[in-house]
Amino acid sequence: MNATYGIVAVVLVSLATLGIGAFGLRISRTTSDFYVASRSVRPWLNSSAIGGEYLSAASFLGVAGLVLVSGANMLWFPIGWTAGYLLLLVFVAAPLRRSGAFTIPDFAEVRLQSDRVRRVATVLVVGVGWLYLLPQFQGAGLTIRTVTGAPTWVGTVLVAVIVVVNVVSGGMRSITFVQAFQYWLKLTALLVPAFFLVRAWLADGRPAPQATADWTLPFHTASGVDLYVIYSVMIATFLGTMGLPHVVVRFYTNPDGQAARRTTLIVLALLGIFYLLPTIYGVLGRIYASDLIAAGRADAVVLELPHRILGSGGDVLAALLTAGAFAAFLSTSSGLTMSIAGVVGQELDRLNTLRGLSGVATLRIAAAACVLVPLALALSVQRIPVATSVTFAFALAASTFCPLLVLGIWWRGLTAPGAVAGLIVGGLSAGLAPLIRATVDTTVAWRVVIDYPAAWSVPLGFGVMIGVSLATRGQIPSRVARVMVRLHTPERVNLDRG
Repeated sequence: MNATYGIVAVVLVSLATLGIGAFGLRISRTTSDFYVASRSVRPWLNSSAIGGEYLSAASFLGVAGLVLVSGANMLWFPIGWTAGYLLLLVFVAAPLRRSGAFTIPDFAEVRLQSDRVRRVATVLVVGVGWLYLLPQFQGAGLTIRTVTGAPTWVGTVLVAVIVVVNVVSGGMRSITFVQAFQYWLKLTALLVPAFFLVRAWLADGRPAPQATADWTLPFHTASGVDLYVIYSVMIATFLGTMGLPHVVVRFYTNPDGQAARRTTLIVLALLGIFYLLPTIYGVLGRIYASDLIAAGRADAVVLELPHRILGSGGDVLAALLTAGAFAAFLSTSSGLTMSIAGVVGQELDRLNTLRGLSGVATLRIAAAACVLVPLALALSVQRIPVATSVTFAFALAASTFCPLLVLGIWWRGLTAPGAVAGLIVGGLSAGLAPLIRATVDTTVAWRVVIDYPAAWSVPLGFGVMIGVSLATRGQIPSRVARVMVRLHTPERVNLDRG
């Protein structure tokens, strides 16, 4: 790929991101603007913004890389990432919006009347956010190196700086406009090149990929290890979506519960359309770029294909893909940074740590500080495949916040000791997996169990939360009936009564 085209693409996306963020700054005035955009974001805008932040490096680059290497079985990733919103729609979206919370720790405190649960939830929000930010920063470095030849740290630092500038400038109001723009940019960036690549493949005589039955047929081997991986991925992606802090926080920005449900339905459609495209790149990569597998660069297949199939004529298309990939890193990193900064900023306010500063100023300081740890990790640790790293984050969210939200919304018997125990046990079970994976040389069988912990960590989180709550029935919050009515009563009923 011509490096000049790639540089121009990155610069244009960066300028557009900063420009749209500056527009959001002009209309961001209050603390509510910065935290939840004053709860005034309409379904179409909010769903586009959710699509923008949710379709991360793992979606834009990682899915195609997984399909290139492992074939049809890897389609469970996009299926799970999309279907997770169906479960979110059914169990969480509207009640969560009616809770009146700004963040997951807010919800935990409202539901369980416990500062201890709030503190544990705050730590976990930071952990999930950092684990999810790491592949975004590393993916940005890979993209910049692939298209320009620059050192990987350049792309990593560039994304971190732009994200911090956007978040501290206008908060949730700014990044809502940025992320909505970036969803449509990412969709266009994959759709337009795919049209020309498929047309070139047809003109080339429709060559078939050199693949075994294991690559083309899901469940072909039906071995115990394969089935464990598939079911663990399904559990993590189906249940992890409703526990991702940067996804959940967007539902607080809807005007009411009905708008939250409508937003979720639109998101399902937007994701379903998008995820058709990476699969095309993975299959074409198996035909024209299978050498990337041996080179350990499968994640770069989306960026490599235009030049390999179309030669120098694919430079413009490759630049468009570069723009889309860079937008993926920016939008997801913005949402994650905002969700982390929101909970940390609130905690600093509650503890009166930064005396004399407004809530907006505290949020800005938290945003800048919270990016430093994942940035340092991205620059220092060995790169792991983006989809694998994101799966760890999904497993952690599914093992902790999914039980907290589902049981907190639908079971009045949940107690604060049960919630704390479940969050800690589920968090340790899924959270230690990536650390073990990065530092310990395990056998193949144990490596699979560690790489995909959701199959055992999610039931453990649910089981401990339920078991300890049953053992501490006497500590059910005194106002639980009132809170449950609030979560499950449509806003229009309250208005009618008023």
